[in-house]
Amino acid sequence: MASARRRGGTATALLALLLTATACGPVADRKPDALPVGYDSLDGTLRVWPARGGLAGDAAATAAVTDAVRAWRTPVDDRAHLPSSGILWSGEADGTPLALVAADVPGESASWLLQLTRDGDRYVVDRASEYTDPGYLVYSDVLPVQTSAGRRYLLSERVERLLGPKGRALVTRDGLTDPVDVPACQAVPLTATLRATSSLPRGRAADRLLDLGTATTDPRYPLVRDETGSGRRALDDLDTCELADERGPFGSIPRRIGDRDAPRAVPESWPRGKVSVRALGEVALGGGDPADLEQLSWETGTGTMTAVVYRPAAGDPVFSPADRANTLQAYVLPVPGQPLVVLSWRANRYTSLSVPPGTPRLVDRPGLVVVPQPTSKATFSLAGAEKTYYRSVGGR
Repeated sequence: MASARRRGGTATALLALLLTATACGPVADRKPDALPVGYDSLDGTLRVWPARGGLAGDAAATAAVTDAVRAWRTPVDDRAHLPSSGILWSGEADGTPLALVAADVPGESASWLLQLTRDGDRYVVDRASEYTDPGYLVYSDVLPVQTSAGRRYLLSERVERLLGPKGRALVTRDGLTDPVDVPACQAVPLTATLRATSSLPRGRAADRLLDLGTATTDPRYPLVRDETGSGRRALDDLDTCELADERGPFGSIPRRIGDRDAPRAVPESWPRGKVSVRALGEVALGGGDPADLEQLSWETGTGTMTAVVYRPAAGDPVFSPADRANTLQAYVLPVPGQPLVVLSWRANRYTSLSVPPGTPRLVDRPGLVVVPQPTSKATFSLAGAEKTYYRSVGGR
């Protein structure tokens, strides 16, 4: 019994010694719940998002940012997963502490770019932009930032130079550009030069993007890829605030997350890239002046979307809501005083469109029919060589 007591006492003493040594060693100084500073993404040996900014090494700032991110929730109440998130930049901009965080949200399979500023001794999330593809944020090279002085951009280590809206190289300090004048409701081009890396052995001289304007509201991400420049031509004179409206092309198809409606989430129709325009032809309604009818198309996180734009000779353009890419496209076009339904398809000798009896065809040509918007639900059909396609449009 005495021997057992001695062994027990020895074990207790060793455990106490081990706990004391652990408390005094490096493990006690670690804070496993703190956000990593920098993001763990490599392109070969190049760290794409290293720790940057004058406060990147400030433990108090990191702790305060971590607390704010821990308290933040998405519109559907999901939280960031701290170990797989990271502080991309922490420093001062326009005289105010600023932190930018790549927040991983597993519940939505999404990434969020959080912009935080300091309020007293704590940080608060001012802006939150969602990237509906989990890897899209950290594998991007230009991230938009909005401060009191205007639009800035945070650049990855792959970027050698960024040309702003007027084609001028932007001054960059520690990865963050100086402010640049971007309109509220107009798309402007950006062009990044990317250095040679493992994933881009020859680099890239012109990585083109469009900024949809500073009035873009959370959680929408305002940068759109524009590899060919077609988006710049398509959106050149269009109001991006109207495009982004909940009745406009980019904002009109709401998002569902799981089995829940998410009205404050990024719409399913929000553009990611490949914006282009195609002329459908000139139309004259009711003996009025001719107007141009165009079809916009763009890529989203859920596939290809399309819409039509009615451009009268005098007055503002009119947009339809988005329609997912279909063999037979059906658009409700809210022309003031004369709401319309525009039906569009790729015509060939085998296709034939049928409309409900008594429906007047204001425009009737191969691949394009325009009718007045019906007062009740109406169904249109397109007969092809092997299949008939149906589209129904609700009434006014």
